[in-house]
Amino acid sequence: MSKEPHKEGLAEFQQLVEGITPLPQDKRHFRPPVKTRQQLADKVVQLQATSYFSDIYQPLLPVNGPMRWCREDVDAMELKRLRRGDYTPELLLDLHGYRQTEAKLEIAALIQACIREHLLCCSVMHGHGSGILKQQVPMWLAQHPQVKAFHQAPREWGGDAAILVLVDIGDHPHRR
Repeated sequence: MSKEPHKEGLAEFQQLVEGITPLPQDKRHFRPPVKTRQQLADKVVQLQATSYFSDIYQPLLPVNGPMRWCREDVDAMELKRLRRGDYTPELLLDLHGYRQTEAKLEIAALIQACIREHLLCCSVMHGHGSGILKQQVPMWLAQHPQVKAFHQAPREWGGDAAILVLVDIGDHPHRR
């Protein structure tokens, strides 16, 4: 009894689909879209900003006098050269109006740009404002492994509202 309705239904179905040709099968597999170079570069900058910069870490920075810091393996003379203005910044980053999360990304992008363009010195202008970025920027810079030293900028480059940063670009034969 159960086989008869099945055979009837099958016969009716075959009559209904008679003369219909099946659609050609697409052999396209769905993959995630290919990312552009700019998207990949932005992702690297974001990853570096989140992995290098911590808001909890407090490096030993001077309380009195100009803001300055030098990595342990870097000669103290480099810090003196920064203070005297022997290095002129070739890239300038103005952080006026930025939030802390945006400022972290911009600083990471600035350091990456210095490395990519083989530039030794850059300037970060944090401004006076409420003092949040003025306090946080040196802490973030001291955490980045590619930052050799930084010093409060001379008056012509922003004075106490800016910091000159010396970036470790590695050993490149065609350094400026």
